Amino acid sequence: MSSSPKLLDRAGIWSYVPFNSSPRRRSIGNGLPRTSAPATNGRPWDPFAAKSSTHVVGSGSSQPTILESIQNAWMTQSRQARYIKTGGILTFIALLYLFLSGGSTPGPKNVYTPADSPTARCTTPHDPAKPLVQYAIMIDAGSTGSRIHVYKFNNCGPTPELEDEQFKMTETKPGGSGLSSYKADAEGAAKSLDVLLEVAMNTVPTDYKSCTPIAVKATAGLRLLGDDLSGKILDAVRTRLETQYPFAVVSREKGGVEIMKGEDEGVFAWITTNYLLGKIGGPDEGPTAAIFDLGGGSTQIVFQPTFKKSPHGGMPPKMEEGDHKYKLKFGGRDFELYQHSHLGYGLMSARKALHQLVLDRMHKQNPDSRAWLSKPIPNSCITPGTQKKISVEMPADHELKGEHIVVMEGPEDSIPAQCRALTEAILHKEKACNLAPCSFNGIHQPSLEKTFAKEDVYIFSYFYDRTYELGMPESFTLRELNDLTAKVCGGEKTWDAFAGLEDAIANLRERQETCLDLNFMSALLHTGYEMPIDREVKIAKKIKGNELGWCLGASLPLLEKESGWECRIREIS
Repeated sequence: MSSSPKLLDRAGIWSYVPFNSSPRRRSIGNGLPRTSAPATNGRPWDPFAAKSSTHVVGSGSSQPTILESIQNAWMTQSRQARYIKTGGILTFIALLYLFLSGGSTPGPKNVYTPADSPTARCTTPHDPAKPLVQYAIMIDAGSTGSRIHVYKFNNCGPTPELEDEQFKMTETKPGGSGLSSYKADAEGAAKSLDVLLEVAMNTVPTDYKSCTPIAVKATAGLRLLGDDLSGKILDAVRTRLETQYPFAVVSREKGGVEIMKGEDEGVFAWITTNYLLGKIGGPDEGPTAAIFDLGGGSTQIVFQPTFKKSPHGGMPPKMEEGDHKYKLKFGGRDFELYQHSHLGYGLMSARKALHQLVLDRMHKQNPDSRAWLSKPIPNSCITPGTQKKISVEMPADHELKGEHIVVMEGPEDSIPAQCRALTEAILHKEKACNLAPCSFNGIHQPSLEKTFAKEDVYIFSYFYDRTYELGMPESFTLRELNDLTAKVCGGEKTWDAFAGLEDAIANLRERQETCLDLNFMSALLHTGYEMPIDREVKIAKKIKGNELGWCLGASLPLLEKESGWECRIREIS
């Protein structure tokens, strides 16, 4: 009887698996036969052909050896180990991300039921790539004070729909409460916005804060401080927003915290108006409205001219190139707008220019004497029978340079035509026009009568303030504006028409330059912009309950991709 082999003499598993070969480096050839298999039915052997589900044992076939079985088992275990390790690593990364992001993704979920939807309009967004609800924050850093607008939009349709707006402004202070009032105190300027940002913190839900863009746009008041001081203030504001608040601050490249250009202010106001009117952003591609904004220091005009080829020539088939041409993409449409911001032609600037003109003409009549400066100076734009003490700053290159405190005296009887002549004079219609046609002061402008004859025209800001308080309806013609001006300039004997309006007569008595204001508005629209006398205009302060101005128009682009911000990962408190 042959002796049985000792247990220790048996070949173990490790005897068949070489340690110098790593299972992680297996090539695909290790799983293929090392010798060619015989052809079957005259066909060559295909290593990628499907194996038969039934194993047939016959001549020429062989069972796998013990070594092959062990190697296959080892390879299978190694592959399983790699899968387990890979899955473990991915799970760890996912858990770590959820931990750092506060247990959820940066933004809110995107699918809702009617019971938990953040908007009553719908439960799913029109575009699955967008959230159902978005918020945007815009801070208007003006010279007299700062204002915050917190907007809520839904994406139920192809264009965001404005659902709500929260607004607050800084407290009025002597010398202003805007960023520029802090001058060298950059940190104080940045902290002055905290009271406004409380509104944003209380309005935007927690789940939305990290994906809510915020931008700060300063106006010309900050520019007057110079590049050094204004730059430090803007940097301090950005730093405070990025370190003290959870919102997504728009990048420097996209103008997140900046001094806004004049042309952008007008175009954003145009977007606001036409968006609220439903003229842009919807399925219809009808005509848009023009906007005329009259501020204190400047006035803006923006409209979309339509050029038609004339058989007799004269009118160009398209807008001339220049800074006035503004190309805009919004709501899937391309717009080619005319825009211009006339600096120095706001209402307060117009008052100063007119008073300077009055003094200049008096000086030309009395070149050798200045005694007249201490006497009442006739001014046809002051309410008849009244006097007003006015500070007039004459230009440095004028013989009367410097500040003069004078008394302006209105005429005994109404002479509104003479006042209108003064307001037309400060428009400088006679100035050379290098690129025809021009509006005033040598500025190129397509003819409103030829390129914008029938579309809606909206006038707001001081246009609204001065006419609405005197009982003017939502729309009126320039001829009717002239009639109103004549009644105001007639003095108290013609003010009976305003007796039924609250505070109207009291305001006229207190504001003795109202005749000047209305004459300037009429001259600006009719003589300056060359709008026909019977053209109808519309005044508005709000549309659909929302304030007009540039802020909404500047916020809408922030809802689109690549607008200069990314969601921030929320930190765990």
